[in-house]
Amino acid sequence: MPPPGSPRLRAALAAATDDRILLDLPAIERAYDALLRELPGVRVRFALKACPVDAVLTALADRGSGFDAAGPEEIVQALATGVPPSRVHYGNTVKSDAQIAAAHRLGIRDYATDSLQDLAAIARHAPGSRVFVRLAAPGGGALWGLGRKFGCAPADAVDLLLAAREAGLTPAGLSVHVGSQQMTADAWRDAVDMLAGVLAGARRHGITPDHVNLGGGLPARGYRDRRGNPLEPPLDKVFATLREGMRHLTQTSAAPLDFVLEPGRHLVADHGAVRAHVVRLTGRTRPADQPDHWLYLSCGRFNGLYEMDAVQYPLEFPGHPATAPRVPAVVAGPTCDDDDAYDPRGPVHVPAAVASGDPVWIHAAGAYTVSYTTRGFNGFPPLPVTILHAPTTP
Repeated sequence: MPPPGSPRLRAALAAATDDRILLDLPAIERAYDALLRELPGVRVRFALKACPVDAVLTALADRGSGFDAAGPEEIVQALATGVPPSRVHYGNTVKSDAQIAAAHRLGIRDYATDSLQDLAAIARHAPGSRVFVRLAAPGGGALWGLGRKFGCAPADAVDLLLAAREAGLTPAGLSVHVGSQQMTADAWRDAVDMLAGVLAGARRHGITPDHVNLGGGLPARGYRDRRGNPLEPPLDKVFATLREGMRHLTQTSAAPLDFVLEPGRHLVADHGAVRAHVVRLTGRTRPADQPDHWLYLSCGRFNGLYEMDAVQYPLEFPGHPATAPRVPAVVAGPTCDDDDAYDPRGPVHVPAAVASGDPVWIHAAGAYTVSYTTRGFNGFPPLPVTILHAPTTP
């Protein structure tokens, strides 16, 4: 198996002398191009929260991407890339009156909704706008399901489209999100069946949405599960299911239908890494269900690795060969918080000779490391971000 990370990323990790997040911009651009080859014609609205780094956003915008924004601050950052407001939608169904009004002043005319109350607020503070109704998906098969807080039942979706029309809004679309890091193709197949039913119901009332937003959830390849086993998302099957689903929905619709996707981690996770260092490897008698060794790193849940509750980031210890003796250890961050650690039932085998100050490379860390970093919990500052660009040709 080849080592994780591109040669460019690995060289930058080796050259780094202090802790930082590194992002391989050309690799992110290639991931975007590859996605469009798999799903030609799809409109991409990058989930800004996955990597709110200006250089990344501008590079994606230059390739034609728009943005899925969750509030006015993200909208401002998206528009700063130079994209027109028509390529930015307000994808969060949770928004206050003031936030809707601010988005409308910024030129945003596309809003997600999933309740009559939110719909009424959009009609009042963003009159004449377009809305797309988010359906609740159960989230089975995803590492992080998103079906509890967001979305409405299919039976309510048609009522919301009707209410939007009556309120002077354009009932423009439907959306669904099958959960973050979705590991099954069946989740999208089920979502398509649900969307097709709502489209048919809307058609009976003379409503013909012009687009379907298939949400986020496209997985990254580089994570490991909590036991340390590589996650192997069936991406080929997922893309085939999406292509077939779009054909089916097009046939179901009474009018031409566009498709939107909101990829986040799929485009960036595998193309970023953290250069951190070892704080201490300790050994002490622990309960029988936990390893005796704990490896404390300079980077943990509160300065980039918040998602360690569900995944293991592959760790590499430069200077310690793969054949060196290893011990099973719980990997933890540096803070005074007991949650700042991997699941102790899934220990990581680490070199027994690591010492305080040794560098450690944390791979598959391009998604959410920037946005989940606190401003300085326990006094540990956010990590600086380094963008790796393609070499300049003479």
